[in-house]
Amino acid sequence: MKTNTIKTLHENITNGLHGEVTIPGDKSISHRAVMFGAIARGTTEVTNFLQGADCLSTIDCFRRLGIEIENTPDKIRIHGKGLHGLHAPSSVLDAGNSGTTTRLISGILAAQSFETTLTGDASIRKRPMRRIMEPLSLMGADISSVNRNDCAPLHIKGKSLHGIHYRSKVASAQVKSAVLLAGLYADGETKVTEPVISRNHSEIMLRYFGADIRTEGHTAIVRPNPDLTGQSVNVPGDISSAAYFIAAGLCVPNSEILIRNVGINPTRDGILKVAQAMGGDITLLNEKHDGEPTADLLVRSSSLHGITIEGDIIPTLIDELPIINIMAAAAEGTTVIKDAAELKVKESNRIDVMVEYLSAMGADITGTDDGMIITGGRPLHGAVIDSHMDHRIAMSFSIAALLAQGETIIKGSELVEISYPSFYDDLHNLRR
Repeated sequence: MKTNTIKTLHENITNGLHGEVTIPGDKSISHRAVMFGAIARGTTEVTNFLQGADCLSTIDCFRRLGIEIENTPDKIRIHGKGLHGLHAPSSVLDAGNSGTTTRLISGILAAQSFETTLTGDASIRKRPMRRIMEPLSLMGADISSVNRNDCAPLHIKGKSLHGIHYRSKVASAQVKSAVLLAGLYADGETKVTEPVISRNHSEIMLRYFGADIRTEGHTAIVRPNPDLTGQSVNVPGDISSAAYFIAAGLCVPNSEILIRNVGINPTRDGILKVAQAMGGDITLLNEKHDGEPTADLLVRSSSLHGITIEGDIIPTLIDELPIINIMAAAAEGTTVIKDAAELKVKESNRIDVMVEYLSAMGADITGTDDGMIITGGRPLHGAVIDSHMDHRIAMSFSIAALLAQGETIIKGSELVEISYPSFYDDLHNLRR
C-alpha cells in the first residue's frame, strides 16, 4: 500500500452522478472463504474475491501456516488440508490492518499443536482483543497479550479445547466467529448467545462447507470435528462498500446510479432500511436468494429527512454509520444515532472523528457517549480531513466532498485500498 497519500476533491457537482458501478466482493465473506477453505479438505475456488489489503493479509497468514493459495485475476484457489493440516509459521503472523483476520484466526490458532505470535499495524495494536481472549480462555485456550494491554500482539499456545456456552456482551460477528471456529476443535458443543444477532456469514458458509451448525434465536450452536470439504464460493458485492454510492446517489442532486450484485443479507442490510426510512428512493432489482441473497440497487436523488437510529438495527449497519452521518448532514431535520458505542473501538474512534471533521465542514453535529446528533440542512464547505488510518472515514468524507463548496483534502486516502482499491476510479466514472 502507498503511504501518506493526499486526495484533493473539489466543489459540489451540479449535473449529478450517473451510470453503473459493480462493487468489489464482500470483505467479510472473502476473509471467511480463505479461512474455511484452508481448514477444509480439498480445493476451494473463490470468484469475485476482494483484492483489498485486509483480505490479502488473510491469504498471507494462511500461506505462512502452510496452506497453498493461488491468487489469479479470475479466481482464488485454496488447497485446504483439513482441520489439523496447519503447521507452525516460521515467523510472526502479520494481520496488517485487519481486525477480522486477527480475531477469527485466533479461534483457529487456539486449538493447534503449536505456538503463534499474531500482530498487526499500529491501528490493530490499539484495538481491543479482550473480547476474544476471554471466551477462548474459557474454552481452555492459552492466549495472552504480549504487552499486557489486551491488544495485539497476541501470543497463542495451541491447547485442547472444550465446548462452552458463551453469552457475549456485544453483538459482534468477529467475537461470535472466533468462538465458533474454536468450537470446531472442541470436545463438545459450543454455543454463542448475543444480545442482538450480528452478521451471520460464518454460520451460512460453515454450513455450506459441511459443519454441523444451527441457530436458535440469538444463539449459534456448532458441533465439533466436522468433515469440512472445499467448495466453490462466489462472493457478492460488499454492501458496506455500496453504501458510499447509495449515499452519493441519494444526496447529490440529479443523480441516478445502478449498483450491481450487492449482498443484501438481512444481518447486513441496515443501510437500506435507514436510507429508505430517511426518504431515500432505492429500488431492488434482480433479487436472488440462493445462499447469500443479492440484488441490483437503483438509487435516485431524494429529499432526505432526519430519523432516530437505535437498538437492534445498529449491528446491521455498524460499518455504515460514518457514511450515514454524511447522509444525515445532507438531510432536513435532526438525526439521532444511539447504541453505537462500538464505533469508538473500530479502526479509529469514529464518533470523535466524524464529529471533528463534519464540524470542520460546517455541519451541526454533536457526539454522545454512544452515538451522535446531527441537524442537517446546513451547507458544507471544504476542509482538511485526516482519515486516522481508517478506510471508511476516507471514503465517507470523499462523498461529503461532493456535497461541499470548495476544496476538500483527505489525508491518508490510500487507506481505501484496504476494502475498495478502485473506489476513486469508480467514483470518477460516475461524474462523467
